[in-house]
Amino acid sequence: MKLLFNVVGTLALLLAILGIFLPLLPTTPFLLLASACYLRGSERMHTWLLQAPVLGKVLSDYQQHRVVPRRAKVTAILLLWPSLAFSIYQVQKWPVTIILIAIGVIVTIFLIRLPSEQSNGRPD
Repeated sequence: MKLLFNVVGTLALLLAILGIFLPLLPTTPFLLLASACYLRGSERMHTWLLQAPVLGKVLSDYQQHRVVPRRAKVTAILLLWPSLAFSIYQVQKWPVTIILIAIGVIVTIFLIRLPSEQSNGRPD
């Protein structure tokens, strides 16, 4: 069972890293999934993930205070919609357009509903 958690955790971590560069992939949910899997599968990998220079801070903030940096949320939304618009322009098929808009709306709502961190490091 631990092997399964480690495999799923690694796949989720890879998707989270891709999500940093690809706006359609949400980084935070995959990062949280990786953390949960590593917590159950490998204490060493969970500790490593919490201490990672870039992703560790976001993960630690979420686990300790249940917040996501406001800048990360704004950046994600600002990258998401131009990427979706470009994809819609390239594909130009109504079913795909509807699916992409639905994804954009769902991800935007998810991000907006996540608590943000104020500049003093405390939840607002």
